[in-house]
Amino acid sequence: MAEHRFHLKADWPGLRNDVGDIETANLRTKVSIPPEMDGPGIGTNPDEMLLGASATCYIITLAAMLERSRIDKKSLTMESEGIVDVTNQVITYKAIIHRPKLVLKKGSDKEMRKAQKLIEKAEESCMISRAIKGNVHVSIEPLITFE
Repeated sequence: MAEHRFHLKADWPGLRNDVGDIETANLRTKVSIPPEMDGPGIGTNPDEMLLGASATCYIITLAAMLERSRIDKKSLTMESEGIVDVTNQVITYKAIIHRPKLVLKKGSDKEMRKAQKLIEKAEESCMISRAIKGNVHVSIEPLITFE
């Protein structure tokens, strides 16, 4: 079994409402607290990054499962939403909702059922979904259509 290691460098020059920098092998960006939480809103923030990690892991996992199952798709797009609760100064990342839109090339009920099963299974198989399970509720609201 092989381990993969990912590295991130962070520089935070100031206090709570300052702006920092993060850098990975393929990402370099400013980070700060979002304006919804009384921050400067410059660059990205941890809330968007968790949503991005969850969404990209899910859609890549789903695409791989569709490919392995030989489901012929015309397109796969998605919008995702993160819900963060702030109660009594306690910030809790409550939920993530993925809304994949899958357009299939072939029009059969069998293909539709197979795609629906894979859409659900991809969430269970995604590494990020498994990592946050029990802390952040992840749900899927798919739309499957035919070309």
